[in-house]
Formats: sequence, structure tokens, C-alpha cells
Amino acid sequence: MFFESILPVALAFLVVTASPGPAIIAVSLVTLQRGRKDGLLFGLGLAVGLGFWGLIAATGLGVLLQSSAQALIALKIIGGLYLFWLAWQSFRSSMNPRQTAAKLSSKGRWLWKGLLLNLSNPKAVFAWMAALSMGLGNDASGALIAISTTLCITIGLLTYGVYALAFSLPGIMEGYRRIRRSVDAVVAGLFAVAGLGLIRSAVSR
Repeated sequence: MFFESILPVALAFLVVTASPGPAIIAVSLVTLQRGRKDGLLFGLGLAVGLGFWGLIAATGLGVLLQSSAQALIALKIIGGLYLFWLAWQSFRSSMNPRQTAAKLSSKGRWLWKGLLLNLSNPKAVFAWMAALSMGLGNDASGALIAISTTLCITIGLLTYGVYALAFSLPGIMEGYRRIRRSVDAVVAGLFAVAGLGLIRSAVSR
């Protein structure tokens, strides 16, 4: 019963985390622009952000957040504005023909930037709620919840790490440099669409 409860949670969270979204796009782009080290730091920040929402969901505060219209609206607007900012950064990069991969972004602090991205992502807490509900009932023990939460955080860290390692391969980075402006323009559009979706969702409530 122990593994029957944890396995569905782990599989559900893996599907949600590994699916393409703003976090995956961002860690991939940071890696392409800045290299493996900054990509891994950004991924670590994303994982820490996931961990925060995991604690919120595991302690039952996620239900309160979902039921609070004002809190959700504020979080969605903040998340949408941050995605617009990422879109603007990518768009600026795509418009600069002389910009090199080493100069695409400002100073480091990539861990904090990854943390901010997932902290401002309301979908993260929904993903946690969905994953935990797959195998944990209302009578789940504290130890089981703690183990499941820790496992999901580890899955998130490994997932972002795999993306960072994959996109830091020499062949992929060289290909990115050849078509950097096109890639950055597409990424800017994806961030803008995601940000618009969050803000529209907040306004329509």
C-alpha cells in the first residue's frame, strides 16, 4: 500500500513537470544562452520554487489558496507580468544581430530567477494538488505526505537538470548560435502567450 500510494503521485508529477511549459522553456533557453552552469543553477531555483508550493499543498494551504479568489488573481497577474518581462528580454535578444551567446542576459543570480519564475506560477500549486490527490487520501499519514513531497521535489530537480544538461551539449548550443534570433523570437512569443493566458484567467474570474 505504501508504494501503491507513492507511485501514482510520482508518475503524475513527472508528467506535469516534464511537459513543455514556461519553466522548461526558460531553463532550456538560459542553458543555451549562458551555458550548463547557469542552466543548472536556474533549474535548482525552479526546483526550490516547486518545493515551496509542495509544502503549501502538503500542509493543506493549497486548498485555501485555490478557494481564495483575491490571492489567485494577484498571483496570476504577478506571474503573467513576469512572463511578459521574460518575453521582452527574449524579444530584445532576437532584435540584436550582434549579440553573442555569452552576452544575452544580464548578471547572474540564476538560482533566484528560477525561484521567482516558479513562485509566480500558480499552476505549480495546482500541479501539486493534482499529483498528491492521485495516491494520497485524506487519511494519509504525515510521513507519507513528507516522503511524497520530497520525491516530487527530487523529480523536479532531476527533470530540470536533464533539460539543462541536454541543451548544453556542444552540438545543440552550436545549432542555437546559428539560428539564435529566430529561436529567441519564438520563445518571446511563447512567453507572451503564456503571460497573456494567466492575466486573462485572472481578469475573467
